[in-house]
Amino acid sequence: MAVRQYELVYILPPETTEQQATELHDQVASIVTRMNGHIEKSENWGRRRLAYEIGKFKDGVYVLDVINGDGELMKELDRRLKVIDQVVRHIIVRVDEEKKVVDRTRTKRQSESERRRVRRGLPPQRQPGEGRSSETEEGDDDRFDGVEV
Repeated sequence: MAVRQYELVYILPPETTEQQATELHDQVASIVTRMNGHIEKSENWGRRRLAYEIGKFKDGVYVLDVINGDGELMKELDRRLKVIDQVVRHIIVRVDEEKKVVDRTRTKRQSESERRRVRRGLPPQRQPGEGRSSETEEGDDDRFDGVEV
């Protein structure tokens, strides 16, 4: 099967200790490695307010894992996270399709820009110092000369 990229976000109860969060992360990591996937990135977002009350919880500890693997791995992770009492809520989202769309849009815009530049008689790529400069010093910026504040 094809290796795809997924984001797994799960919420733990607010009273969860760092050690408990690490143990749960180790469980997730062992499932991922056993099923020939790998965790690319893991972030503990810390305690945050929930958008709405889930059970008796108004706050939760959010954890994000970016995982490379196949669909069977995600099914197994989903099944396991549903039965772990420590997990309040979780969601798994496939993100590699979004990255393809962004890359395709970026290359399309770049090629259109190059085509327009060539049509106007300019080189396809921008040259250094061409166009608007975002670094204007206060002495060089005369747009507001004579305007009282």
